[in-house]
Amino acid sequence: MLKLLGAMMILLAGTLFGFYQAQQYSRRPKQIADMIRSLQRLETEIVYGHTPLEEALRKVEATCPQPVNAVFRSAAEELAQANGRSVQHIWQHAIAEHWRNTSMKGGEQEIVRQLGFTLGLSDSGDQVKHLRLALQQLQGELEGAQEERKRYESMWRSLGLLMGALIVILMY
Repeated sequence: MLKLLGAMMILLAGTLFGFYQAQQYSRRPKQIADMIRSLQRLETEIVYGHTPLEEALRKVEATCPQPVNAVFRSAAEELAQANGRSVQHIWQHAIAEHWRNTSMKGGEQEIVRQLGFTLGLSDSGDQVKHLRLALQQLQGELEGAQEERKRYESMWRSLGLLMGALIVILMY
């Protein structure tokens, strides 16, 4: 009886691990799309609203879903208390602090991190160019993430169950 209970727990753990990994592949394209929409909103605030960067970041944070909005919230809060720190430093810190809570990978992080080098340094026209470049690059990452999701999501669901079954077979 105890062996059967142990086998069921191992099988359940393997299945849950597989579903967790599949969920990571499912979340990534959604979060990249959220980041794209957020940067488009930031562009709109900068260009058409002539909104100061701190206020623009707060407006973007209010409309952006979790966990992507944490980057914008943190940057806006730190910008309010800049204490002589540059926007670049604040943006890098916000990304370093909150990126691990997302399902996005290093490629997306590098694109968004590079954007921080130009935020707040030049006029709105130059910032828009850099925002649009980042949007194009993120769009490419989104397409890659959607391909990965199609390829690996169902594989991980099955693989988790099969790994659990293999462990049970090897143990008994």
